[in-house]
Amino acid sequence: MIRKSLIFCIFLGLSLVASAQQTASFAQYMFNPLAINPAFAGANNLLSTSFITRYQNIGLEGAPNTQTLSIHSPLWQKNLSGGALIIRDKIGIISNIGIHAAGAYRIFFDKDGQHSFSFGMQYGLINYNANYTSLQSLHPDDPYFNTDINQTRMNIGAGTFYINKLFFLGVSMPHMMNNVFDGKPDTTTVFQSVPVLVHGGYIHVVNPYVRIKPNFLIKVTDGKISDLDLNCNVQLDELLWVGLSYRFPGINFLSEIKLSDQLLLGYAYGIGNSGLRGVGLSTHELLLNFRFKFTKYKLISPRYF
Repeated sequence: MIRKSLIFCIFLGLSLVASAQQTASFAQYMFNPLAINPAFAGANNLLSTSFITRYQNIGLEGAPNTQTLSIHSPLWQKNLSGGALIIRDKIGIISNIGIHAAGAYRIFFDKDGQHSFSFGMQYGLINYNANYTSLQSLHPDDPYFNTDINQTRMNIGAGTFYINKLFFLGVSMPHMMNNVFDGKPDTTTVFQSVPVLVHGGYIHVVNPYVRIKPNFLIKVTDGKISDLDLNCNVQLDELLWVGLSYRFPGINFLSEIKLSDQLLLGYAYGIGNSGLRGVGLSTHELLLNFRFKFTKYKLISPRYF
């Protein structure tokens, strides 16, 4: 009963006047920045595709789970890159599905493609679905629980991305449309705010076999920092990444292993503390990244971002 009451209160708070979740949360964003910044498209200098699935707060009924599929590559012109991104984000009775096409224009400062600055944009659609009628209410005639929302809105995003062999910095607004999702008879309204993301990382080469990579992600919403992620990863012999990430109110243990020259496997395990007894809050996240060896311009070089 306590667990069901908790879930009911969460949904009730979301149903009256809510802010739709934007920019799905991932612990391994540093291994797939396209999910948060369209300007990253083509930055690997080859055709790259990634899949991430995340199950958050295992043990809590209706807990969030998120999946994303992305693909990006340089195009027929060296300075142009393109990509596509699909994100599904679900919490209880509420789900968001976004489909975007991304493009980036890159300015190179060297001949081998290691040092560049890019500007990117994405365009797509976001579907917001809230199945309020599936909830059990003590007042069946309450209009808040007699109307579902299933609406689709346009979205535009933009970003910039600077990268060299050992450093990167990006600024993005993946959701620039202040969308509003209304229920009928206008009793349920969901607003989508416009967050700004700042992310960066640096590689410190200890020796030919060990590299240290600190990263950060800052999310600013309505002029205030709403999310801060600080993490550090260590690469061993260009085969294995291990690391630790802190994002309030929990921490994530990160790992990525190079299974072959083309296939990378990543896993993150997160734990948090909400003060709820008897409810497990562990989080599991799996990443698969496949990088094709061939590119038109043969800009194949090791990337640490």
